[in-house]
Amino acid sequence: MKSNHLKALGLTSALLLTSIGGVLIAPSVKANPLRESTPLVATKITNATSFVSVGGHKTNGKVKIVSENGQRYLEFDQGFTTDNGPALKVVLHRSNSVGASIAEGDYIAIAPLNSFKGTQRYLIPNNLDLSDYSSVAIWCQQFNVTFGYAELPS
Repeated sequence: MKSNHLKALGLTSALLLTSIGGVLIAPSVKANPLRESTPLVATKITNATSFVSVGGHKTNGKVKIVSENGQRYLEFDQGFTTDNGPALKVVLHRSNSVGASIAEGDYIAIAPLNSFKGTQRYLIPNNLDLSDYSSVAIWCQQFNVTFGYAELPS
């Protein structure tokens, strides 16, 4: 009888240690699902505005401003297209409509145009005050020719 009592006590102890051990050890062994997931992204998106062609250069599509994790981007949609041209740049212009050519001081260049069509993004420098600009334009620096523009989304 004493042997049965000791076996029961041993079995109870083993079960208790296994349970406690599982609680104490398991958290450090199990994967943390938060570490495996995609980081949270704070995103704000403005309404999109449409490009207008200037002169004989066709420019179509829409642009919006996307804010993600403290960075701002100009984002052209999948429907964006513009005519081919040399040294095309994405610029911000002070006026809400942009003529066939632009004057020094009326714009700031953001980046060279990545592609003549399709979705693309351009980083807006954090130190740039967007309230100083009213439109985004596709501009050929070499010949000072505007291909198209869109009012900056608010």
